[in-house]
Amino acid sequence: MQRMAHRPLKALRMRAGAILVDNAFRGLSRLGQLHPRADPALHGISVVRDVPYRATGRKDHTLDVYAPEARGPAPLPVVLYVHGGGFRILSKDTHWLMGLAFARRGYVVFNINYRLAPTDPFPAAVEDVCAAYLWVVENAERYGGDADRLVLAGESAGANLVTTLALCATMRRPEPYARRVFDENVVPRAVLPACGMLQVSDPGRFARRKRLPTFVADRIEEVSHSYLRDAPEDLDLADPLVVLERDEPTDRPLPPFYTFVGTRDPILDDTRRLHAALTRRGVACEVRYFPGEVHAFHALMWRPAAVESWNGSFEFLERTVKP
Repeated sequence: MQRMAHRPLKALRMRAGAILVDNAFRGLSRLGQLHPRADPALHGISVVRDVPYRATGRKDHTLDVYAPEARGPAPLPVVLYVHGGGFRILSKDTHWLMGLAFARRGYVVFNINYRLAPTDPFPAAVEDVCAAYLWVVENAERYGGDADRLVLAGESAGANLVTTLALCATMRRPEPYARRVFDENVVPRAVLPACGMLQVSDPGRFARRKRLPTFVADRIEEVSHSYLRDAPEDLDLADPLVVLERDEPTDRPLPPFYTFVGTRDPILDDTRRLHAALTRRGVACEVRYFPGEVHAFHALMWRPAAVESWNGSFEFLERTVKP
């Protein structure tokens, strides 16, 4: 009876915490847009907003295109950016800064929305990012992009989804949406999964490794509970890290990976595991650990560690994608 009495309290606590986090991120994004230098036009960047990549009429199935206005006749490399937010909050609109940052460095950026849990749990988000991938490959040239130089980037839940996309592009999977990505026969040039939650199942693994504050443990449990509600038995595409840790080979070579994470990030261990798994497979993987930094610290772009993390990403892409 005592345990049952605690359940409504825990549910209320988790709901209140989720609202707090959601509003905090949205508030920071809106505040950033008030900065005098936030206007893309001041950086020579054009933005086409709310382009549908699936013909459903849903805002979830739209993307924004960020592109340098001054460019030569040759197409530019492409970034498909997938926002984070625990699969249940945030959007391309809260992540406008990521689109602007990549575009300023000479990329055509497709910054996407996707369906969110718990209303649309797994595999809805994977289905959507697969559809966006195919749309970008087909339409990148219309916006001055070169789909043969495609980068997948995202943070947190977005890191999970771009890692899953890389698997779909390199492994034959039974899911129709994953198979369509594989059959397109376009492998990304690079994957940038920052501070990722790369296994959604077994959320308690982080607390077993290190004691976590209740607020943080609730957020991690909430991600798993909402995203995997009524999930199918096969969780490979929710847990791409587990797939990479298996001995099962890919049908095509995986592209190089670059990732970073703060040492105070509660889900730090997934990045360590990703680096170890890719290294065992012989896949190029560069990782940077930032002492004392928290989850998604790179979004605070005025801070030195954030600047350093972005510079590391751009230097990696200069070596792997732009040549």
